[in-house]
Amino acid sequence: MTTTRKHTALPKAQTLIEALPWLTRHHGKTVVIKFGGNAMVNEELKAAFAQDVVFLRHAGLKPVVVHGGGPQISAALDRHGIVSEFKAGLRVTTEDAMDVVRMVLAGQVQRELVGLLNQHGPLAVGLTGEDAHTITAVKHQPEIDGELVDIGRVGEITAIDTGAIEALLADGRIPVVSSIARSEDDHHVYNVNADTAAAALAAALGAETLMVLTDVEGLYEDWPNSDEVISRLTASQLEKLLPELSSGMVPKMEGCLHAVRNGVNTARVIDGRVQHSILLEIFTDEGIGTMVVPDQDTEGES
Repeated sequence: MTTTRKHTALPKAQTLIEALPWLTRHHGKTVVIKFGGNAMVNEELKAAFAQDVVFLRHAGLKPVVVHGGGPQISAALDRHGIVSEFKAGLRVTTEDAMDVVRMVLAGQVQRELVGLLNQHGPLAVGLTGEDAHTITAVKHQPEIDGELVDIGRVGEITAIDTGAIEALLADGRIPVVSSIARSEDDHHVYNVNADTAAAALAAALGAETLMVLTDVEGLYEDWPNSDEVISRLTASQLEKLLPELSSGMVPKMEGCLHAVRNGVNTARVIDGRVQHSILLEIFTDEGIGTMVVPDQDTEGES
């Protein structure tokens, strides 16, 4: 009996020990996680995500969660009889639509996420970019065929104030941030892309890592001809690839590029469809997904 027990327990011990170098490296470091895609709508993946984030917090890291809510916003707009329209990959956000966006992000998606995290203790605190001037934006007008297009209350981030988030982290809490921004020049609010918001927050917080959950395995080498994932690339290599990327990947990879060019050590795009992908990425040698590193960084790391 004792021998059997030893044998079944040993692999567990080895798994824990494998995490040791990463625990040492990441202790006390801030990690910004963009929550989205399938992980956001599948109940099991949502629960696993919450466990991972709480695990990071108890392992001595300082996680900050940033979320959008595309599918939930589309469903709510349908219910309100407002048509979802996209231009240049961004949701056209009228005043009426903005009221719904704000309600869904701050009142539904964020509340649910805070609730899942707080099943594990009094940890998560929800806020939006409006709180304590966390995210400030001006109107974003994308260029389509050489002309600037009005897409309503969609914002371009101009400033980040990390004061409220840093206070929460210092108190051992897990901030959960909805991607809504206050306006720099009028009294309205803006809908901002959550990938962009996560990257801007990661840079402003001097985070160790930005992690973006997606519905793909990572950045593909030569999609659709190959499903080989690029496991690691530098900022300059990524910049060359940007024009070839699919529209959904552009804000994610631009966010990663912005992060590593502004003081974040690594930015990773990981598959949110894999349970516990965050733990696999941070605490094992088998990092999954695609990692972007600053240009001068040539040393191997996970």
